[in-house]
Amino acid sequence: MHNAVNILKNCGIIAYPTETFYGLGAKFDMIDTLKRLYEIKKRPQEKAMPLIIGSKELLSTVAASVSVKAISLMERYWPGPLTLILPAKENLSDFITAGTRKVAVRIPGESFALQLARTANFPLTATSANPSGMPPAQDAETVLRYFEDKIDLIIDGGPAPGGLPSTIVEATGNEIRLLRQGIIRIDLLKA
Repeated sequence: MHNAVNILKNCGIIAYPTETFYGLGAKFDMIDTLKRLYEIKKRPQEKAMPLIIGSKELLSTVAASVSVKAISLMERYWPGPLTLILPAKENLSDFITAGTRKVAVRIPGESFALQLARTANFPLTATSANPSGMPPAQDAETVLRYFEDKIDLIIDGGPAPGGLPSTIVEATGNEIRLLRQGIIRIDLLKA
């Protein structure tokens, strides 16, 4: 675990298992590393990069504000498969926000990803471990096949469960808006 965090602190990219698929991690404020991550994924620049954190206290690092509705959703579904879109801090890189002035963030459910985020104690990327347009990797072998030696560390946690991705909800104002239906159903969010 500490080796993975050290690699992230030293401009590295890691692949790690989440509660659904494998993800690619880079420290949120390492601009050159984020640029390299976009390049190896062949990710379009207009697509923002989601983040994970290990505690709500880290939200102030990346979010300019958090609405009452967002706090209510966090209390109910974090840690878990709910990604919230929040107003981004002004100094957050366009590699994270894609110029939208919004940030996608969550505390992952019980998984290696949660332990990694807690140990790191800084936001890190949680983009799926696949080149854009390819299926997300469910195991370390697929990550290796996709990226070969372009990643600094692959953590082999065995096969990831797969299934539906996290639900994505925009919570930048007083209302919430579903952007992607995932594991958490929208009718449960509105309840």
